[in-house]
Amino acid sequence: MEILSSTKALNKQKNSRHLSKLVISILLLFVILILLHLQASPINSSYSPASASPAFFTKWKGLVTDASSGITLISRLRDSVTFLPLKDLRFAETAMEGNTWFMSSLNDTREENEAEHLYFPSQASKGRLLCIMGRDKADGTKNSYALAWPETLPNSATLLKGLTFVSDTYYDYKNLWDGMCAMTPFVGWSIKNGCLMPDRWVLFHWGELRDRMGSWLHQLMETNFGGEVEVEGFERDGPYCFERAVVMRHNLGSLGKERKLEIFDLLRCKARHFCGLNPAGKGLEMNERGKPIIRLTLLMRRGSRSFKNPTAVIQIFAKECARVEGCILSVSQSEDLRFCDQVRVMTNTDVIASPHGAQLTNMLFMDQNSSVMEFFPRGWFELAGVGQYAHHWMADQSGMRHQGAWWDPLGEKECPSPQHDPECFNFYKDGQVGHNETFFVEWARSVLNQVRISKREQVAKNPITAPEANSGACVC
Repeated sequence: MEILSSTKALNKQKNSRHLSKLVISILLLFVILILLHLQASPINSSYSPASASPAFFTKWKGLVTDASSGITLISRLRDSVTFLPLKDLRFAETAMEGNTWFMSSLNDTREENEAEHLYFPSQASKGRLLCIMGRDKADGTKNSYALAWPETLPNSATLLKGLTFVSDTYYDYKNLWDGMCAMTPFVGWSIKNGCLMPDRWVLFHWGELRDRMGSWLHQLMETNFGGEVEVEGFERDGPYCFERAVVMRHNLGSLGKERKLEIFDLLRCKARHFCGLNPAGKGLEMNERGKPIIRLTLLMRRGSRSFKNPTAVIQIFAKECARVEGCILSVSQSEDLRFCDQVRVMTNTDVIASPHGAQLTNMLFMDQNSSVMEFFPRGWFELAGVGQYAHHWMADQSGMRHQGAWWDPLGEKECPSPQHDPECFNFYKDGQVGHNETFFVEWARSVLNQVRISKREQVAKNPITAPEANSGACVC
């Protein structure tokens, strides 16, 4: 009888514990279901998940505590935050398009004419914040991300207040062209959302942390956003969560041409004002005989893709410029120019002639409808692929006229393995550029004549100021 009584008591005790756990599980499920239905507001709405949920958590905190363990719902939710690799190797073949390998579980917001992006907190994230553990600079698969509600951030998490711009690029942030392609979508997002400014930037390359931008790009972002550009380095261990975050992972991506022109107009205008340049009246300068001034600039470079005989090239363009009344030739060495020097040179240029290279990204600072002439070493035309047209694309995106290119057909050495295109391109990639006097003369003459006619037409319309002065380009 004593054994039977003890058994009944034990079963009763077990049933009581099971019932207690069942009640706790039901309460936990009920609360989670409510949380899943919390909706974060659009960016400009006054509603915020954080404004409604603290009272909710306070109310339920005492009701969902496991008396035997002291574990609260908040603790359970914190422990349930799941971190995934920032770099998903399953999508390595499509890293630049479609289902990108950076934060691969999340789908971009797509809007007409705008860059694909992610925003946190949002309706898509159900009010959850973005959290990142990402200090590794060599292997993006060792960095990770998760989503968490503001009241249940992971243990030891650091909450960064304000707005954070998070970027991942397939290229880098030091090259002028690559860096600009990664950053301009954020400028477009800012324009669309009332000129919002970031409190910091977080930079990734293939999911690997980068702690700085190139100096040119850093200066460009400072001139646009009007303050120090802080690049977050995640100095301590543990996750970092962001009060608000915008994530870009497709560079220019789906940005429409209209938005690109607006972005480049803004960047040009901000840079000119920062460097103390007043563009009013530019493009209307006349010489003493009433002929329009045409400013032709040879932007030279040293080392790879430099001219083999820069003196000969300068003489050819000087001779053709002298044939056109009002033409003024300038020669600048790109490596010797600081940021504002580059802005000044390009602001005062109608025609830029330069070998292919990052220095051509400075065409950004020229007026719309200015002209670009580009030169390539041997091997680029046959082997470089679509990447050689980067500055064609930029000219179109920023409102310039790309006046064609010249690919040097000659070289000092032959590729030792012509059957392997990638190896041959690397062999020719950093070669120097020769010249063809006959071709250069005809090309320069044609471009200068087009610019002369365009200037006459512009003067005939008699605008009072440069286009950007009245367009509101510096509105942000």
